[in-house]
Amino acid sequence: MTITGIISALLVGIVVGALGRLVVPGKQHIPIWLTIVVGIVAAFIGTALARSLGMPTTTDGIDWLELIVQVVIAAIGVALVAGMYGRRRSRFGLRG
Repeated sequence: MTITGIISALLVGIVVGALGRLVVPGKQHIPIWLTIVVGIVAAFIGTALARSLGMPTTTDGIDWLELIVQVVIAAIGVALVAGMYGRRRSRFGLRG
């Protein structure tokens, strides 16, 4: 993977994380950096899952099916992380 590929993967991960957070209903009490990390991980997992399901990888423009898979994975990740992060903070008496 080239440096350009890594940078584009990070940018796609940021967008996927933001979209995943928007899809999850309610307010998520997690920092934006954690949403970005979830988005980056979801982008990589979503790409691997889309390829394993046989979705086409070479298209002209945006791979919409792959993007949908990535956003769904990011939404699941944001919901799970928000639940764990909220419980962890409340267990230690932290607010905010």
